[in-house]
Amino acid sequence: MDWQACARVMARVSSLASVARYAVKVNRYFMLGCNIKFDPARGMVAGRTWLAGIGLALLAGAACGQPATDPSINAQLLVGARQGDMALVERSLSRGAAPNSRNRLGKTALLIAAEKGNVALAVDMLAAGADVNLASLEQVTPLMAASYGGHAVLVKRLLDAGARLDPLDRMHKPAMVYAAAQGHAGVVELLLGAGADVNASYENQLTALMWAAGQGQVEATRLLLARGARSDAKDDRGLTALDMARQAGHAELVSLLEGR
Repeated sequence: MDWQACARVMARVSSLASVARYAVKVNRYFMLGCNIKFDPARGMVAGRTWLAGIGLALLAGAACGQPATDPSINAQLLVGARQGDMALVERSLSRGAAPNSRNRLGKTALLIAAEKGNVALAVDMLAAGADVNLASLEQVTPLMAASYGGHAVLVKRLLDAGARLDPLDRMHKPAMVYAAAQGHAGVVELLLGAGADVNASYENQLTALMWAAGQGQVEATRLLLARGARSDAKDDRGLTALDMARQAGHAELVSLLEGR
């Protein structure tokens, strides 16, 4: 695509993205394509809105900024990643597939590997030059996906390759929140070892300890306390990790947190 054609495409999709952003401000949860989901840790409803204009803008921007490759080869790479077909992945790469090729959701082969816990695929993609921090359209990075799934070996590989700890997805959560809330103590340990702040507060002033306690994750809670997590920290409602454990009926965690 030459620069003039690229400019025309970006102008069109930028307009679509502006319309989408305005629609979100006017009516956050009832746009066409909105997916409502309940977040048990907060006791509140959160909306996921698929913004076609923004998605097109991201994909068009990627296409304009990268050297041309055969789309069919890129598609084969992504099919191979989704199916765990290493032969197809390696064949696609050898034929010139772009390592950072993305599907319609903005997912790269590396992100797919992180979601599935496929270490061999992740190693191949990193060796091929895949961007370890390239996020999907929902701003999910490979590190977030691997942390959510509890894939500790893969998390270590991603951290060693330069994965950043600070990115937030569209739900305003980093990798640490997903690891703590899912109770993946081994992943929490890796993230802390890589420099994550044990007392960092995220959306609504929630800490990793609050997420772990609110979700009933005993081992993750023990680990966070051992690493210096403050049990007296409060969220934007004035609740502590103990309050959340008590409200959720996690008796073992209530005993663990009382008196600290």
